[in-house]
This record gives sequence, C-alpha cells and structure tokens, in this order.
Amino acid sequence: MDVLRPTLIQIGGRVYRKNLVQEPAHPQEEEEDEGFYAGPGDCADEPCDAFVVEETEKGFQCRVEVPSPLYKYVIGKKGETKKRLETETRTSISIPKPGVEGEIVITGQQRGGVISARTRIDVLLDSFRKKQPFTHFLSFALTQPEVQEKFLQFKEEVLEKCSKDHGVSSSLFQNPAKLHLTLGTLVLLNEQEIRKACELLQRCKEDFVDQITGGRPLAVEVVGVEYMNDDPAMTDVLYAKVRMKDGSDRLQAVADQLVERFVASGLMLKEWDRVKLHATVMNTLFRRDPGAEERSSTAPGKAALKEREAFNARNILKLFEHFYFGEVQLDAVRLSQRFSTDASGYYATSGQLNFC
Repeated sequence: MDVLRPTLIQIGGRVYRKNLVQEPAHPQEEEEDEGFYAGPGDCADEPCDAFVVEETEKGFQCRVEVPSPLYKYVIGKKGETKKRLETETRTSISIPKPGVEGEIVITGQQRGGVISARTRIDVLLDSFRKKQPFTHFLSFALTQPEVQEKFLQFKEEVLEKCSKDHGVSSSLFQNPAKLHLTLGTLVLLNEQEIRKACELLQRCKEDFVDQITGGRPLAVEVVGVEYMNDDPAMTDVLYAKVRMKDGSDRLQAVADQLVERFVASGLMLKEWDRVKLHATVMNTLFRRDPGAEERSSTAPGKAALKEREAFNARNILKLFEHFYFGEVQLDAVRLSQRFSTDASGYYATSGQLNFC
C-alpha cells in the first residue's frame, strides 16, 4: 500500500484511512486479521455527534448493533484484535456469545477512548462485510409463461444448431423458473438487516417509484442476446437484453435510483455508475452448480473461480442476435433470497415493492 495514498473507507458520510497491522502468522487459520489504527489525534478530533455515547457512573458507554456472524472479526485470532483495541483505546469491549444477536458494548473512563474504539470497530466491520458472499439481491422476475416457453425454444434451437461449438451444452442454461433481472446484491446477515432492507424498499416506492411508474406495471420486451466478455469465442455469460416497449428509460430510472438509495444506506456496494439490466440465459457457473446465482462480478474478497471453462458463443450470437423472448409486465421489485426456491420455482422473497 502506498503510504502517501492510503485506502479510504466511507462510513456514515465520513471518511477514515485504513492501515494494515502486521500480525504473526498463525498456521491453519483461515481468516485474515486486519487492524485499523487510529492515532491519538484521531480520537481528539472525533466529533461528539458521530454516534451516541452515554455518560454512566463509571465513565462512558457506546452500543453498536452487529450481526452475530461478524463478531469473530472484532474478536480476532485467539482474541488478539479485541485485546489490542481495548489496550490501545483504554476501553472494555463486551461481545455477545457466538450466534446470539445483540449489541457490542464499549465502555471506558474517557469519552475519546470510547469514540476511538467505536470508530475502529466500524471500519473493521465495514472491511470484513465486503468480503462476505451476498445473501440477497433485488430482482425483477421474468417468470411469465410466454417468456419461459420462448426461453425453452431458444435452448432447444441453440443445442440443435450450436452443440458442436466448444463448451456448449445443456448444463449452461438458466432454470426457466428463475429467469430474472438483477439490480444489485446485498449482504444481509440477520433478521434486523432484512427488515431494514424491506423498509427501505417501501420508502423508495413512496419517494420515487410511484412517480416513475405511475402506479402501473412496466411493459418490457426481452429481445436479443449479448455476451459479457471481450472475446465471444471465450464467453462466460450470455444474457438476453431488455427494453421498454414505449421506448422510454423508466425501467432504467427505477433500477438506478433503487441502487443509488440502497448504496447510500450502506446495504449495497456500488459496482457501476448505471445498472446493467440483463437476464442471464447461459452461464458457465451453471456447468458445475445448477443452483448457482448469477452475479456481475466475483464475490467481494474472493478469488475468481478456477477451472471455469468458457464456451464459444460466436454462432449463437450470429443466429440468435434478435431472438424474441417475449413481452413482460414488470409489476414488482423483489428482495430475493440467494440459494432458495419458493412454491413457484422462483427465489424465495424476503420483501417486495409493488408498482400497483
């Protein structure tokens, strides 16, 4: 890391620098232990209204809600991270038992020490949260019978005409019951975070979605195919394109503003300036795992999947460039749960924003 250009992390509208702390290596330990140093000056410069610090009979106290899967990152290997935080900030940090949802409580005799410990915990957790695989995603379902039937026709014709092309096989195709448009992915680690995402969806409906949609479904056509790689002969993902039937950009506006609002809330990471609306129809991830969920990039903090065999999509693109998958009436944005299936065969829904 360039010491003159440290990594900056934004939390709650404020920016902190991130410094790596070198720890002795511990064999057979999988988790990385990252420390974030806040010098004495940082503590003194911390504004008092960044978060609530209560004054008690024994000093000061601050509480922070943390999903239980993240406790281990505050504890660290053999408790070293927690001990270091307590020593350097002169505080005591109480963490609930593993698997028990609750609050981390920071206490200390100095207000500045409590604030420093809270700030460092926030930065630490923000870093490790980005490494968690996503658990949910915002989606538009493309589950109308017409689209599913046309998709199965597309699959049949591709296998009939292009099965001799490198890597093309039936294992690459999406499950027709799970055809969808992905707006963005989320890491929601407990019921409180899921509830927060659902509440934000409803606020988005009131704030701008109703105005854009007019309280009516959006008529969308699914037409043509495109690839995501630079070389069509080495394709990982082939997707169907979507467009508003009336030629407007209302679908794009809904998607972009939803993602912008979720990113601002801290529930979603910003990946692109605009949402790339697409419906995956073929994906090399499905070759090894038919239940895999499509994603626009490798999961945060994880290395790219090895042994992912690409396929040659040149003939598919030539023959099916303008394939018509049908018209869809999009009437809801769903908070879909990864690795799940409901009674219809689509992903289980944790929350929903209805247009009508």
